Amino acid sequence: MPARTKTELRTRRHFRLRKKVHGTPERPRLAVFKSNMHFYAQVIDDEAGNTLASASTLNVDLRGSLSTGGNTAAAVEVAKALADAAKAAGVEKVVFDHGGFGYRGKIKAFADAAREAGLVF
Repeated sequence: MPARTKTELRTRRHFRLRKKVHGTPERPRLAVFKSNMHFYAQVIDDEAGNTLASASTLNVDLRGSLSTGGNTAAAVEVAKALADAAKAAGVEKVVFDHGGFGYRGKIKAFADAAREAGLVF
């Protein structure tokens, strides 16, 4: 049996997680993805298939203020920007989808900053 890569293992964990986590119009799903260079987050209504709000380190307003997009400070800034965008879209309660990544490091910093900025999950 061939060895699985880290990406394949993360994808399997994400599919397992997605069986349980589903976004509704009342509580959309807050999905995050991280790479070595950037951090991405979006609030998704799975029933309608719509993205209600999104933020990433590639946004023009964040890109100029960050030295790099792949560190914990960048994840915190993305969380603040996403919380503002979600509130503008009328969303305060979400379910958290950490995308198969472990709940530590950048993911935990993102979640804590999003909670401090006003999102409830």
